[in-house]
This record gives sequence, C-alpha cells and structure tokens, in this order.
Amino acid sequence: MECSIDFGSKKIKYTLLYTKRKTLGITVNPDMEIVVKAPENSAMELVETKVRKRAPWIIKQQNYFLTFHPKLNDKKYVSGESHYYLGKQYRIEVLEDKKNEVSYKGRYIQVKTKNKSNVKKLLNDWYRVKSKEKFEAIAAPLIEKFKKYNVEPTGLYMQDMKTRWGSCTPQGKIILNPELIKTPKGCIEYVIIHELCHLVHLSHNQKFFDLQAKECPLWERWKTKLEQFG
Repeated sequence: MECSIDFGSKKIKYTLLYTKRKTLGITVNPDMEIVVKAPENSAMELVETKVRKRAPWIIKQQNYFLTFHPKLNDKKYVSGESHYYLGKQYRIEVLEDKKNEVSYKGRYIQVKTKNKSNVKKLLNDWYRVKSKEKFEAIAAPLIEKFKKYNVEPTGLYMQDMKTRWGSCTPQGKIILNPELIKTPKGCIEYVIIHELCHLVHLSHNQKFFDLQAKECPLWERWKTKLEQFG
C-alpha cells in the first residue's frame, strides 16, 4: 500500500506492508525508497504517528543515500565548457583533426575529432579508460588494508548507474560508477571504503558506520564533497 505523510514542507512517501511481526519497523533502502512493516491490524493512525516520529531519521537516511546518487548531466560538450577530472575543473577544447584523440594539457581537456558530434562519446570513452586505471590503483592499497578483517572483494568492476556511485554484490563484487572519476581522490577512496565495509557488515548498522569511521576518519568531509559533483 502506497502512503504518505506531510512533515513540515516535505512529503514523505512510503510503502506500507502488513506482516506477522510484533513491532513496527521502518527501512530506508539505498534507492531512498521507504518501507514500513507493521503488525497485522495496526491502526493507520498509529502507523502515521510512528512514521512522523521517525521522520527526522528517515530524511537523514535519504540524504545519506543521496550521496551515492549522481546528478543529471546536462552538458553540451562544446569548447569552453567546464568538465571535471579527479576533482579539478578543466575547460574542454574541441579541435577538428584527422584523428580522434583526447588528452589534457594544463587546464584544458583537448578533444580532437573529425566530427564534432562525436565529442561526447570520445570524452566519455576517455573517462572510462581513466576510471579503470585510477580506480584499480586507488583500490589496491585499500583492499590490502581490509584483509585484516579476513575479507577481499572478488573483483572490481565499472558500471554506468543512474542512481548509485557504488555497490557491493552478495558475491563480493565491488561495482563503481565511472562518473566517480570526476570527483576528488578522497571521494573515490570513501566510496571504495564504504563498499569494502559491506564485505564485513552487510547492512548499514552501527557496526558498519563504526568501521567506516575507523577506516575513513574524514568520511563526512568526502561525503559532503561528493554531494557537490554530478
């Protein structure tokens, strides 16, 4: 059942499920979906009261997961436009040339191409190559560090994701969004550490956050930085 409550100026939408459990439970999923599981025959008034009481926590959780949701890209891919690489801002310079090539010089990322309609694809392909190279280099010492917890990912992969910066599968695969290459190194480390922590603690419980704080003391700083990038 789809329900909602008003909390200040914000509308909190949630899915209500009636189960045989004895207490009411509220879960915020990584995709920011809110699921409320209530005992059978629970009064709607009681459910709404509980949700409203937990509203500050719900919003806090959604804001946290929002960190892992890349913003929409509305770039035009023309000369003079700003683009990021490892947290630094560059201007792209589109040049007509007989060959297709991308490189960065000074504060510019040069895109040489026979056809300017190819700029977006060429730049995205370049980002992907750089992502594989940099992610593996950044992840290597972190993976080694986490071996003290007797865990190790089965692999490091890249995948375009509209709503996530990273994820960890039950099989131990760590998947990173290539868009991360546009953020500072500290942000990339934060996302990788976050996913490595999931190898130790599957859910976002207190032990998970304690481990994340231990292995990434400045995680809140990098979380805030990550929110600025899209």
